[in-house]
Amino acid sequence: MSASAGIKYPEHVKLPWKNDDAVSDDRSTRAEPGTSGSSAGTTTETRPGTTPGKGRPTPTRREAQGRRRGPVTPAPLTRAEARARRKELGKEKLTREQRKKRSDERRAARNEQRERMMDGDERFLMPRDKGPVRRFARDIVDSRRNLAGLFMPFAVLLIVVMFLPATQGIATLVMLVFTVFLIVDGVILGRLVNKRVRERFPDTIDGGFKLGWYAFSRAMQMRFMRAPRAQVSTGDAV
Repeated sequence: MSASAGIKYPEHVKLPWKNDDAVSDDRSTRAEPGTSGSSAGTTTETRPGTTPGKGRPTPTRREAQGRRRGPVTPAPLTRAEARARRKELGKEKLTREQRKKRSDERRAARNEQRERMMDGDERFLMPRDKGPVRRFARDIVDSRRNLAGLFMPFAVLLIVVMFLPATQGIATLVMLVFTVFLIVDGVILGRLVNKRVRERFPDTIDGGFKLGWYAFSRAMQMRFMRAPRAQVSTGDAV
C-alpha cells in the first residue's frame, strides 16, 4: 500500500504521478453534477471584486439633466413682476396675431368692467363705493345743486384772471370769499347726509366725518365726471 493512499490533496496541486490530461479530466468530472454555472450559455461566472452590469446603457449628461426636476419657480411678488413674466411667456409661445388678439380681449374686458362700474354694479365698484349706505349718499349729492360743483370751473377762471396785473387783487379776494362759501356748503352737505343716513339705516356704523367727506368730494366733481354715474336727476326726491 502506498503511503499517500489516505491523504487528500488539493485540486490545484499537481501530483508527480499524474499528468496534465488526468488533472484536467478530474476537474471537469467534479464540476459537472448539480452545478448551475457549468453549462455554457446559462449564466456567466462573476469574478471576485467586480460589480454586475445594470442591463441598460448609462444615460448621457444631457439626458440626465433633461429628466432632472429642478426647484419650482416662486410666485411673482408684485404686479409688475407678474406682468413681465406673462409678457416673457407670451413672446415665447404666442405669435404676433395671437398676442394682438389676447390684448384686444383684455382691453374689451377692462372696458366692460369700467362700464359696469360706472353703472353702479356692486361687483365692480371700488371698496369705498360699495354698500347701500354709500349708494344712498351718492343719490343725495346727485339730487341737489351743490356750490362745490362750481369749484373746478371757477378755479380755472381765477387762474386765467390772475395773469392780468390789474385784476390780481380782485381775483384773490374773490377766491377767498368763494373758499369760505365752499367750506360752509361742505359742512351743510355733510350734516345733511349723516342725518338722512341715520334715518334710513339706523344700525349702520358708516357715518361721521368719513361719510361727510365722501359726499363732499363727490359734490366737488362736475356731474359728468362723477364715478359711478349719477342714478338720479337733479331735484328728484331721495
